[in-house]
Amino acid sequence: MYMALLEARHATKLYSTEGEPVTALQDVSLNVEAGEFIALVGRSGCGKSTLLNLCGAMDFPTSGEIAIDGQITSGLNDAELTRMRREKVGFIFQSFQLMNTLSAIENVELPLMLARAPNARAAAAERLRWVEMEEYAGRLPHQLSGGQQQRVAIARALVHSPRVLLADEPTGNLDTATGDLVLHLLRKSAHEFGVAILMATHSGESTTVTDRVVKMRDGRVDC
Repeated sequence: MYMALLEARHATKLYSTEGEPVTALQDVSLNVEAGEFIALVGRSGCGKSTLLNLCGAMDFPTSGEIAIDGQITSGLNDAELTRMRREKVGFIFQSFQLMNTLSAIENVELPLMLARAPNARAAAAERLRWVEMEEYAGRLPHQLSGGQQQRVAIARALVHSPRVLLADEPTGNLDTATGDLVLHLLRKSAHEFGVAILMATHSGESTTVTDRVVKMRDGRVDC
């Protein structure tokens, strides 16, 4: 039977605030298949970031399950979780989160260096070429525009060939034209690499390039 690369199965997440339980997610089920690009939309506080954290194995559901490439995250130990994040998940953030003291190519190379992967520099150079940033390989982040930094961040997120790509408001700090370019690269990565992409966004324009739009309200998927 075919299995989605990313699955949320009746995922609920509760937090405690001053001793009072707060429901961040309630019975959320969602599948993202290989090569599929899904937009997760909803108001601030609706649970989008909580769901992304669960889907990236950065947190775990209070009940229900999250499965990445068939592995249930809550059943893994610390070493297995670290390996999963390093090998199977890519992250893209609104604020880029590049290392300020590293050049563009060094930022892209970093995940492979941490994993002690062979030919890290060559792989990083290839991903920079893919996002059309090879001529800026030696520049530091402060020498790049916001759009250029986000393209470097996309290259970094894809350099280890993840199965799942999670993007949290990737166009939030960009102008419309630059944001469209970033969305095009995400669309292209889904098609060319077969990565499953889940993107949280406030932007209605962003949803025009996705395969599917999932709306959230008050911690639930709003069907």
